Amino acid sequence: MSWEKFASNEVLNWLLGPENPSIRYWALQHLKNRPLNASEVVETQNAIMASPCVKAMLKAQKGEGQWGHYNDIYNPKYTATTHNLLILAELGAKRVPQIEKAVEYLFQFQRNSGHFLVELPKTEKGKDSIVKDGCCIDGNILYYLVHFGYLDDPRTQRLINFQIEYHSDDVGGWLCRAFPIDKSKVFPINCYMGGVKGLKAFARIPSKNRSSELKRIINQEVEIILENQVFNYLRNPNGSRKAKAGWKRFGFPLFYQSDILEVLDVLTELGIKDERMQESINLVLESRNKLGSWDLKNTFNGKMLCDIERKNAPSKWITLRALRVLHRYYT
Repeated sequence: MSWEKFASNEVLNWLLGPENPSIRYWALQHLKNRPLNASEVVETQNAIMASPCVKAMLKAQKGEGQWGHYNDIYNPKYTATTHNLLILAELGAKRVPQIEKAVEYLFQFQRNSGHFLVELPKTEKGKDSIVKDGCCIDGNILYYLVHFGYLDDPRTQRLINFQIEYHSDDVGGWLCRAFPIDKSKVFPINCYMGGVKGLKAFARIPSKNRSSELKRIINQEVEIILENQVFNYLRNPNGSRKAKAGWKRFGFPLFYQSDILEVLDVLTELGIKDERMQESINLVLESRNKLGSWDLKNTFNGKMLCDIERKNAPSKWITLRALRVLHRYYT
């Protein structure tokens, strides 16, 4: 089966149009196989920096490089520093002085272990504080640090080393103070969504730059997702598996949340093709609308500095991600 069966010329042209340079940027690379240094890709990324959403976020940035409160990278939710850097990376923004200033501000929140906490340490001793925040924060931070070209920065390497050391090798995943609320209702021991965010970041690290330990963790985390058939990780009272219904409603951006489409996007970026993904692939195919595209069903519009598309309407972001998954899975 060819992925092109699911991608009409009309839909592809819609994604490649100049109206949304972020979509065009990723579609050129992932659907048309254009290299990052191709002139049309470079030109499109330049256009991203002039797009309304990117301009609005950069305009709202404060003097020290932060968004929101100076002493907190996470609050207020969806408009603070780490949220905006994540959105900018997912929109395909490039590394410019404003981004660099924000990243340097961000690194003040890194502890000596390599881990990030959301509150600014008040003293040097505070940098030795123990882990208490979710692994989704570290995963999302690593994702955008890699995107903005900080992979080789020693501070980023410290973050990766922390994630390796803090990984629960016996059961997989990373400890999180917020998961699970009720252990009897889930199969994974550690945070499932947080594990997805870590894996999403690791997938962006070129294979040649992954240590043997990191590759081992990637393989273990992939197997955990496949064992849970992507979204069937909840537990019924009788011990049987139960689907995470909310994961069938695709959204963008997702922040600390996840859905079937994001998980498939990560798995296929890692080159995974496994029969345990098929139920999720089928759900993606079945969710196409009559136009042959996909709708936005989950949104944080009204909570971010700029709205991204309209809920329950055809979505370029969801369509891009769905076709990207199908392209990789059926190629």
